[in-house]
Amino acid sequence: MGSQTSSSNRILGIEDSSAIRQQSIFHPYKPHLNARDELIDWNGKPHPHCKTLVDAIGKLSSNEFQDKRSAADLAFVTQGITFSVYSDCRGVEKIFPFDLVPRPVERKEWSRLDIGLKQRTKALNLFLYDVYHEQNIIKDNVIPREMIESSKGFRREMIGFTPPGKQYIHIVGTDLIRNPEGEFLVLEDNCRTPSGVSYVIENRVVMKRIFPDLFKNIKVRRVEDYPQKLRDALCSVAPENSGPNPRLALLTPGPFNSAYFEHTFLAGNMGIELVMGSDLFVHKDRVYMKTTGGPKRVDVIYRRVDDEFLDPKAFRSDSMLGVPNLFNAYLKGNVTIANAIGTGVCDDKAIYLYVEDMIRYYLSEEPILKNVPTYICSKKNDLSFVLDNLEKLVVKAVNESGGYGMLMGPSSTSAQRSEFKEKIKANPRNYIAQPVVTLSACPTWTEEGLAPRHVDLRPYVVSGTDTWVLPGGLTRTALVKGSLVVNSSQGGGSKDTWVMETDV
Repeated sequence: MGSQTSSSNRILGIEDSSAIRQQSIFHPYKPHLNARDELIDWNGKPHPHCKTLVDAIGKLSSNEFQDKRSAADLAFVTQGITFSVYSDCRGVEKIFPFDLVPRPVERKEWSRLDIGLKQRTKALNLFLYDVYHEQNIIKDNVIPREMIESSKGFRREMIGFTPPGKQYIHIVGTDLIRNPEGEFLVLEDNCRTPSGVSYVIENRVVMKRIFPDLFKNIKVRRVEDYPQKLRDALCSVAPENSGPNPRLALLTPGPFNSAYFEHTFLAGNMGIELVMGSDLFVHKDRVYMKTTGGPKRVDVIYRRVDDEFLDPKAFRSDSMLGVPNLFNAYLKGNVTIANAIGTGVCDDKAIYLYVEDMIRYYLSEEPILKNVPTYICSKKNDLSFVLDNLEKLVVKAVNESGGYGMLMGPSSTSAQRSEFKEKIKANPRNYIAQPVVTLSACPTWTEEGLAPRHVDLRPYVVSGTDTWVLPGGLTRTALVKGSLVVNSSQGGGSKDTWVMETDV
């Protein structure tokens, strides 16, 4: 018993010996005072499902851990795992920051998240069918008509059209945060072209290379099945006239897009063609790909191009990224586009407020996963409250992503708040506000050693005729002390997310 206690203390770095304190990277780690720690409890002990992981990593010295970090960084460089930051004048291509301490999720806890994410996705898909057909949710005064029709993501051209399989959302990236009480809350739904899943898979590949023994002793759910699961889902909702072996293609804006690494990664791992708009053409309402062997029909397009750029004849006439007459081929039912055109209305942060109501309305169920309390600036009372309390709130533009168009009230200056106040007054529909939620934290390597840094979680939900949730997802990490902004475009990094196979 004494030996076991000594071992645990050594791992956590709390023995008296200075030599041992230097050996453990968990000395002198202290959990965040106001946030739930994903590995360590308030008493400084690992959560039961994290103990084996903390024991193993805690045995590493700082030098050993640094060596492994260097090996991981080299792997990311040699594999070209990058993302682009358009606003960075020093150069757009960056290696995605990766932290070696994984973020574990307990098996039972993941089971609840899995069910809640499927529930939410089902309701969102029913909502999209409804707003582009009977619009019962509007007629029954659940959501105001003007809220939907004023959304930039709402496409009137989709009214009356049903995509193959009645499936609008084939891939959703739902951002979750955990509050200090330990409850997971939904921060937003990404239903247009959610990104980041390639880093989930590559993070796992690197972790297995750096810590091969860890995966022998700890059973973790697989993430490597995602490309095949996505391919299967898309094939299941291919047009009826596509035959038994539908041809898929991933449509990319090209190498200057911030997520181009992911486009190439997914196309390669799904075994499908990576194409740009100039590689495709429409003939007699069917889509074809140009090849050296002649035109080949394309049945399913996994698009990473926004709605307005997909077809210059239907949307923006100046678009060089899309395919002329693609939308007409879509309306004729001759091609599946994933995600469906018009899904952006679900990305609208003002529509997000109503997702819990959608679940009750369409499914007659209570939401398993709750929203963060949200103020809609287009509502008179909410607007007054937001304008009077900017220093206490997080204000977001409803159609922005990546941490752009946002005011972090508590850390903002008087000048920034004044500027935002005028923006909100000029266009209230474009803004929502939320109270500051202290995100959970996870041990993360810093210049001073391991320290708590705030994290969120983006699981990916794949839907065709069935729905599947990638076990875990992308844990994004704020690398700056005290920061709650985890987006890679704002200097954040990522961690491998471990969904445990067994209970402890």
